Amino acid sequence: MALADILAERPARREGIAGAVAVLKQRFGERLVTGEDVRRAHAHSTTYIPNQMPDAVAFAESEEEVQEIVRICAEYRTPIVAFGTGSSLEGHVNAPQGGISLDLSRMDQVLAVHPEDLDCVVQPGVTREALNAHLRDTGLFFPIDPGANASLGGMAATRASGTNAVRYGTMRDNVIGLTAVMADGSLIRTARRARKTSAGYDLTRLLVGSEGTLGIITQLNLKLYGIPETILSGVCPFPDVRSACDAVIQTIQIGIPVARIELLDAQSMQAAIAYSQLDLQPQPSLFVEFHGSQGSVAEQAEMFEAIAGEHGGGPLKSAARTEDRAQLWKARHQFYWAALALRPGAKGIATDVCVPVSRLADCIAETQADIDAAGLVAPIVGHVGDGNFHVTLLLDMESQAEIDAAEAFMARLAERAVAMDGTCTGEHGIGQGKRSYLRKELGGAVDVMKTIKSALDPLDILNPGKILP
Repeated sequence: MALADILAERPARREGIAGAVAVLKQRFGERLVTGEDVRRAHAHSTTYIPNQMPDAVAFAESEEEVQEIVRICAEYRTPIVAFGTGSSLEGHVNAPQGGISLDLSRMDQVLAVHPEDLDCVVQPGVTREALNAHLRDTGLFFPIDPGANASLGGMAATRASGTNAVRYGTMRDNVIGLTAVMADGSLIRTARRARKTSAGYDLTRLLVGSEGTLGIITQLNLKLYGIPETILSGVCPFPDVRSACDAVIQTIQIGIPVARIELLDAQSMQAAIAYSQLDLQPQPSLFVEFHGSQGSVAEQAEMFEAIAGEHGGGPLKSAARTEDRAQLWKARHQFYWAALALRPGAKGIATDVCVPVSRLADCIAETQADIDAAGLVAPIVGHVGDGNFHVTLLLDMESQAEIDAAEAFMARLAERAVAMDGTCTGEHGIGQGKRSYLRKELGGAVDVMKTIKSALDPLDILNPGKILP
């Protein structure tokens, strides 16, 4: 749509939004909230993108209510932004055109667990921690762990991954099928519970990662896994980041089935040690975890420590007790808050890229040199077993010069990753923050995406202003 057409359409869209809010208020009463505090809380970003509030927040409690809300919004051409827990990082829940924030947090039931088939069915508002608490007595668990206690619907919508992805894959690999409400209010089911199918287009994979722009997920059928007999975690120091990355590359290439392998550079370790009171050295380190039988775990750890030694690393400081492992991974998951302490008063802006694991050492080395040259404070952590790493820029948001330097750095980082045949976003998604990089990465495929979006959402009401440049 041309800019002139967009500007001409705005008054009509504002009138439509007012009509939709009035109808929804009459239908949902107190579950349609227009207070500024609630609207602001439903539109935020950890990037520098400003808060863009919806006109109202609707709290749905059933699949049928989601359909009803979407139908009303379609009638009034009103934007809808699906909301889970709000933990996304690239402006996904902002409402740049106003409209309705559709809060799915009350749809939080585990509908079925099939232990014999290693799968479950959940509503989108169930969080990953709540699901694993529900599964505790079954001997099963859901492994995808992005750090935040995100909703499973949001995790599917953004194709989340996290610390366990190197062994268990991402949400793309662990959603068997789903149901979703489409832009006209119709309900579709993309797959049955069979573990494989060749029936038609793979609509599951189309909607996983679509960031609420093609449909609103209302149920998920997820893979489950048996809790390992033995879990061993550990931390292994290295003289420098390249040595650590080289150890990761060799570990992956020879096939050690490591469950987690996380990099923290020296600055990140300094922050984690101070914040979580760890008895470790402030030098580049790999946090690792091994799953399996007692014998296989011991063998994996021994092989990894030998590889680390070849690259100047070690020794591996192991943690076998549940509480010790929990403390270790809590320190990793709380890294964002630890990083903020490195520069009190700064805002942490997280960005990520992913490259083929063979290019990991080169990409991180070039990125560290770029950070130094730009004069930025930006510790690095990463799910490096699959080539994914994160940079947390600590910025003075009152300094336009710092913001400009950060924007230029992030553009170079994205271009660097794409030049190495990687991606501008390993797991944060596109949202608003990375739209400008998408065509550089995928070229003409973006036009195919636009065609799909137009076909499935011709009124452009589902999370408009996201993904597509």
